[in-house]
Amino acid sequence: MKLIKEITDLNKAINKEKRLGFVPTMGSLHKGHEALIKISKKRCQKTLVTIFVNPTQFNNKKDYKTYPRSLNKDLKILKKLQVDYVYLPTVDQIFDGVQLTKITINKSQKILCAKFRKGHFEGVLNVLNRFTKLLSPKSIFMGEKDYQQYFLVKKFIEKNYKTKVYNCKTIRDSNMIALSSRNNLLNKANFSKLGLITNKLIKLKKAIYKDRQKSKKLIQKTKKYLIKRFNIKIDYLECRNTINLSTNIYKKSFKLFVAYDLSNVRLIDNY
Repeated sequence: MKLIKEITDLNKAINKEKRLGFVPTMGSLHKGHEALIKISKKRCQKTLVTIFVNPTQFNNKKDYKTYPRSLNKDLKILKKLQVDYVYLPTVDQIFDGVQLTKITINKSQKILCAKFRKGHFEGVLNVLNRFTKLLSPKSIFMGEKDYQQYFLVKKFIEKNYKTKVYNCKTIRDSNMIALSSRNNLLNKANFSKLGLITNKLIKLKKAIYKDRQKSKKLIQKTKKYLIKRFNIKIDYLECRNTINLSTNIYKKSFKLFVAYDLSNVRLIDNY
């Protein structure tokens, strides 16, 4: 495993790589990240992982400061997985120097997380635009848990580069909780609540799948129950198709999307 901290060293290392797989992360790695890396190693000649907590995608400064970080543990995991390259850039390396066109998302895309986290996806697209320009990867691998992020990144990157973006299945624990770095911010009691909420939402998705015409009533009923039972603040709980993320789910593949605050920890998922 080659650990890279400078752009000059990065250029030397990957200059001749034609089939580079790229797994962008913000660290605090878990089994979900490991699954992405294993897929990249299987499909690509070499795999590069970045650990970079991108400040431009946080619309809350406190959230940025409290985001879980565990670099030493992460590097041990990456070494065990025999990752070819690990790049640890500084904020200055990524954002200083090269001036790229400002990225904005259109009004129709300001749904789900984009509606509640102003500037979040512009920040994500901005940094992945810079990484793609710098690395020229053949493939990028992203988790399905952040489906809206994957959707927007795929659309932008594949339009502007010869890079393909792939989504990989959400990895869940034995209680069906989606693995997430933010789970580390929850205490034992709240983690238990997360499991109950998750299973309630999985049941809701199954009920909607059986009778899509009743989706709004089923969602409203479940939403009221969750707020009262677990004292959570729900940003959104809605169904959208996987083709263009519109609310039309008639005879289309769809997902149930949710974002909520559990003791000031923002959690997202889809089923």
